[in-house]
Amino acid sequence: MILDAIVSVGSLIFPPVFDFIKKKFLKNEDTPEATLSTLATTKPEVLPQYTASLASYLDAQTKFFNRDVIGEPSRWIIDFRASIRPAFVALAIISVLIDIFYAVNIDPSLKLFMETTIGSWFGDRLVRK
Repeated sequence: MILDAIVSVGSLIFPPVFDFIKKKFLKNEDTPEATLSTLATTKPEVLPQYTASLASYLDAQTKFFNRDVIGEPSRWIIDFRASIRPAFVALAIISVLIDIFYAVNIDPSLKLFMETTIGSWFGDRLVRK
């Protein structure tokens, strides 16, 4: 029971804590937004050229990233792949609730895995904006 609580709470709070530590100690202030802010206060006349060059750079990155992509997968494949994790989390919640209320004995290692997955999924939702 104590191990269940540790796993559940730990997997729930680990993603937000890790995100906080990453933002606090691994600051990367050289972003396009920071450069735009600096240029707006120091040299506003070069903002149009910087914005155009940034747009062409992002377009080149997109083309490079999609260099091997030919077409788009079927819509049902996209929907199926997007539903795998939420479906597993829903099944894990149902299984854990059945174990709690109906005293069905699930293998302890499987139960810990399901609790970790549930906590990780909800913890990941806390981090996203």
